[in-house]
Amino acid sequence: MCVTIALFTRDLRVHDNPMLAAACSEGAAVVPLFVVDDELIERTAAAPNRMRFLAAALAELDEALRAHGGRLVVRHGDVVDVVDEVAAEAHAESVHIAADVTPYSGRRERRLRERLEARNCLLHTHRSSITAVDRAELSPGTGRDHFAVFTPYYKRWHDVPLRKPLRAPHEVVVPRVHSDPLPDFADSEGSPELRVGGEATGRKLLNRWLSGSIEEYDTRNDELGADATSRLSPYLHFGCLSATEILSRADTAKPGAEAFVRQLAWRDFYHQVLSARPDAGWHDYRQRNVRWRDDPKAVAAWCEGRTGYPVVDAGLRQLRAEGWMPNRARLITASFLVKSLGVDWRVGARHFLHWLVDADVANNQLNWQWVAGTGTDTRPNRVLNPILQAQRHDPEGAYVRRWIPELADVPDDTVHRPWRAPLASSSYPPPLIEVKGM
Repeated sequence: MCVTIALFTRDLRVHDNPMLAAACSEGAAVVPLFVVDDELIERTAAAPNRMRFLAAALAELDEALRAHGGRLVVRHGDVVDVVDEVAAEAHAESVHIAADVTPYSGRRERRLRERLEARNCLLHTHRSSITAVDRAELSPGTGRDHFAVFTPYYKRWHDVPLRKPLRAPHEVVVPRVHSDPLPDFADSEGSPELRVGGEATGRKLLNRWLSGSIEEYDTRNDELGADATSRLSPYLHFGCLSATEILSRADTAKPGAEAFVRQLAWRDFYHQVLSARPDAGWHDYRQRNVRWRDDPKAVAAWCEGRTGYPVVDAGLRQLRAEGWMPNRARLITASFLVKSLGVDWRVGARHFLHWLVDADVANNQLNWQWVAGTGTDTRPNRVLNPILQAQRHDPEGAYVRRWIPELADVPDDTVHRPWRAPLASSSYPPPLIEVKGM
């Protein structure tokens, strides 16, 4: 009997999973394997929200596999050692894995291939699984190995033929292989209002999004008080949802869906940048010779949401409470740290990596570089004024009041400048610095 291993990484789903579909079609039996990798766990111990989301996603993946006659096999340890052990136990002839772009995934793939070759076991990598369009499908006509500017990338990205989404396997036959208990990470200290889930939860959320709210995305996605974004990013990060399937289901003839799909393209864009420039995770993509300030007190105030600028503090308090915040809040808070306070973007990127449930190296780091002016942005000196941003995207102060109760009774005309209020709240700090328009 031919046995294969379906090695889950950032593709924790049964629907439209090229890796799982190929493993099931090749083998009479398949081992759906997830390795609780020691190296990654050590790194993500400082990311409790992602740990808790991962536990929920694995539980839902196990339920989905059981609905198709299978189960999830969980092991702890070094991923290469564990895969080698399972391959020996199950007499597996091949291993299937989704292709990824991070430096870690590259090392993992090389080590797996070398180890499996020693036992005459093949390693198959599957593209267009983590992103909607595979990076290999796009190359600029300039001779470079990647697109450095989003607009020309987006034009080409739109023209790439999309593969058809795959159905969940009809049946998953799993051989007798031991599994450790599913991890729960219940003791991970994180955000008290964190929302967790997996494929089943994500698909319900996606269906609701596509059936209604997406139609207003182009006009309302930046309204901070409206909560008008999809909140699908954690499910995309862990692969509980397929970017390809989402793209295929979005009706881009409508402005709202087209604007939403553009965000999927940004996600793919940053993945292809990181694939070509893996050092961009922590080093400037473009050298700007910026002299960053070392100001621990200012950084602490920013992290804790007490800069004295309500829209900035509201975003950072939401981050701690939910492990998430809308993209506009991310841009405003990031710009304040790097452009207004002059602090190195890497400081903010680490803070986001700790709290954001959807943070990954490609999107988190390269978005921070975009704000800092060291990334792919062609306007490196752009500054987002926190007062103007608040007036534009939270004109009545609904977002600010939701996350800063100290300002609940401040009038609308001063809620974004509480220092001007007749009865300023004594519990809310004064502005950390001065900005234009105070």
